Amino acid sequence: MTEIAALYYLQEVTQDELARRYNTSRSRVSRILKRAREMGVVEINVRSNVNLSWQFEREFQQRFGLNRLLAAVDQPTQDAQRSVVASLVAAYLDSVLRDGMTVAVGMGRNLAAIADAPGSPSPRNVTFASSIGGALRGGETINSDHIARHLAARFGGRSQTLYAPAVVATRELREALVENETVKETLDRARRSDIALIGLGDLSEDSNLIRMGLFTPQEITMARVAGTVGDVMGHDFIRIDGQRAGGIIEGRVIGLTLPELGPIPNVVAVASEPGKTAVILGALRTGVINTLATSVGNAAAIIALDEAAPMKPGAGPRQARVPPHGGHALDPSESGDR
Repeated sequence: MTEIAALYYLQEVTQDELARRYNTSRSRVSRILKRAREMGVVEINVRSNVNLSWQFEREFQQRFGLNRLLAAVDQPTQDAQRSVVASLVAAYLDSVLRDGMTVAVGMGRNLAAIADAPGSPSPRNVTFASSIGGALRGGETINSDHIARHLAARFGGRSQTLYAPAVVATRELREALVENETVKETLDRARRSDIALIGLGDLSEDSNLIRMGLFTPQEITMARVAGTVGDVMGHDFIRIDGQRAGGIIEGRVIGLTLPELGPIPNVVAVASEPGKTAVILGALRTGVINTLATSVGNAAAIIALDEAAPMKPGAGPRQARVPPHGGHALDPSESGDR
């Protein structure tokens, strides 16, 4: 398998020629090459932007304690930007997902776009577990449950639904629901995930929280005035310093909290929109993010904003953590095109 893979990918020997050399069929050579990718003998990496310097990637990762930065080329429209960023995340997942893994799935249009990205990944046995409840007005493009189902259809495996609303009226009702056996089972599965896919929401009138009917524009405005820059996965409101801002939904969301995301080995935050610079910076400063997928323009703006609004002395990003199942963080001495 290794020999055939090396000849095909490194020496550009065609599949027809390999079939003749090894006295087999072209279809069998194709299956061997596919199996080589599945087993990790071959890893295919696509650089998001050949003009993005390795030094910039290393600086960004070291500055915020990340294992990986997925920065997509800037696009003229928001929909196009979301699609390109989603394609990077889809390719990244195809390279790191292994049989038996569990992926906790958040909500939002950036995550929903991953399942629709081009490509035909090899199927594998992965569980995609909803990590936040849903809302009637969310639909397939926002609700975690629908996204988990579509990801399972793309990558193989199964999805696990969180049968609960995203936000309830009181803390007492939330406490009762999270102890429900059905709800508890899914949340426990999400807490034990190998990877978490999370969205970051801003406080614009196009926010997912408003689109799902969870808050009014007036409530969002009040949160903004109080110093809130956005939300992490629709659950925790945060300030630009990465601290939780509390507010109108604190203690009422059925889903994973920031402290519960922390122990997950690889937390992948996806945010493509240019208006999300402040919430991305705040999320990076929480210390729970391992991998960030965004645009090149956003990445540059985040560094500029970090320098303009530094954290308090003594605070700083965490050290990059080792990804699960044999992966490794980017060493400062390594090039940034991994």
